Amino acid sequence: MRLIPNGRAEKVLRDAGIRLSQKMPTNAAQRIALFESVYHRPPQIAVRAPGRINLIGEHVDYEEGLVMPAAIDRYIFANAAVIDEPEIRLWSATCTRTPLRLPLADLAPLHGTDSWANYVAGVVAKYRDAGVPVRGFDVAFDATLPLGAGLSSSAALEAATALIVEAATGFTKTPRERALLCQAAEHEYAGVPCGIMDQLAVASGVKGHALMIDCRSLEVTPSPLPEGIAVVVVDSRVKHALADGEYAKRKADCEAAVQSLGVQRLRDASLENVHAARDRLGDRVFRRARHVVSEIGRVRRFAEALQGGDVETVGKLMAKSHTSLRDNYEVSCTELDALVAIANSLGVIGARMMGGGFGGSTVNLVREEEAASVAEAICARYRETYGAEVEAFVVHAVDGAALES
Repeated sequence: MRLIPNGRAEKVLRDAGIRLSQKMPTNAAQRIALFESVYHRPPQIAVRAPGRINLIGEHVDYEEGLVMPAAIDRYIFANAAVIDEPEIRLWSATCTRTPLRLPLADLAPLHGTDSWANYVAGVVAKYRDAGVPVRGFDVAFDATLPLGAGLSSSAALEAATALIVEAATGFTKTPRERALLCQAAEHEYAGVPCGIMDQLAVASGVKGHALMIDCRSLEVTPSPLPEGIAVVVVDSRVKHALADGEYAKRKADCEAAVQSLGVQRLRDASLENVHAARDRLGDRVFRRARHVVSEIGRVRRFAEALQGGDVETVGKLMAKSHTSLRDNYEVSCTELDALVAIANSLGVIGARMMGGGFGGSTVNLVREEEAASVAEAICARYRETYGAEVEAFVVHAVDGAALES
């Protein structure tokens, strides 16, 4: 199976035609009209699936660690209607051609410009494999979720598809079951060996809360975000091509560390274990293991600080996370480092890179009354210093993927 980082998965979606709306959501009536213009009848099902941020806990979910994401108010929307034909017909808001048709009898992975449909086909196939009598449907997608920005547009697309299948068949899964099916679809149909964080965050979001997710037990514990604190996401609009192979290399380094340390996953190692094995691991694998193990510890301390309203500690832990991702895991890049430095110079509570790395976004905790001005100032300073544009926007923690009434 070819290894592709999540950022690359989102690039596939962006290049293929799931539209990025630069403005806040089109309304429900407009989305219904969009569906009717394509399929010449009204939809029966309407779904919204949020993206997600991750406050802390990067590159640890595939080592069964702890993470702290939140679902956010940027969405992939889908309108759908059941059909009698044994096929799925897919359309997105930038496609000018007729809908893509996928026969239910042959939901094999696609390649090329249509490969974004694998996220849909894979989910339908996994429901079928689970014994759900899947049915054909028409679907039209629209989005306000920035794609390729490390905000889990692929998991949102999967969640939207899952809810369509459930609404069409009457077979309802729990958020955990749904997340596991979507993760399996991404592994097998998109070739992305992702951890469970994205799918669980998108499925299980709670308004006003971050989620402490144990990626081993799959336990999800909502944690209220402190009043007066806002989240600013800055999309660097950068994705370095070298990310493709580098992601696979880091997973291989983690596997090497697991074998050398004699543990099931790096979740089971301590920093003392890692440091004691430094010579045996070698410098690179040592640094990879040090990041994963120390990051899991930072998530625990971050959750405690967040619950106690200790924003100073929250900020320090975000800074340490970024430093470790930059120096130990080596997944940051010049643009992300610059955006974090600019944010810190503006006095934010905390800032760090977020996602797979080599581009994508930074996440910044700021005082609520300063959020809009900080977002604007980061863009302005980056433009003045580097002559390039970035996009910054305030996001809010919302409930997970759901049918729209």
